[in-house]
Amino acid sequence: MTTRNGSAEWRGDLRGGAGELTVGDGVFTGAYSFSSRFEEGAGTNPEELIAGAHAACFSMSLANIMAEHGHPAESVRTIAKVHLRETDAGPTIQRIDLETEGRVPGIDQDHFAEHADEAKRDCPVSRALAGVEEINVTARLMG
Repeated sequence: MTTRNGSAEWRGDLRGGAGELTVGDGVFTGAYSFSSRFEEGAGTNPEELIAGAHAACFSMSLANIMAEHGHPAESVRTIAKVHLRETDAGPTIQRIDLETEGRVPGIDQDHFAEHADEAKRDCPVSRALAGVEEINVTARLMG
């Protein structure tokens, strides 16, 4: 299998500092800060990157499951919402909501939802995030 990379540099203290992160070998580079992570400031943050990675992995996994069951998807679109909350242990990702829509000919809503639950269990990013207290999937088949 493969090894993927990312890097980040932080300069300064937590509240006043700033950082820059890179995905892969420069596919994406973005600024991050206390404000972009814990408030509504400009820039990105680790939780958005986790959300994007989870949405991408889940969508691929669900499309693969559909194809393996003889129903290749025209498309699978997923939005991941990562909830960072303050706990006694400090800021913690406690919940992720996956909202997925699929265009899959020849399958009904119940089977689509069943396969979405399977994708949640099987996608490598979901498995990597097994420590998250709650991962929810809402699956909607589009006509």
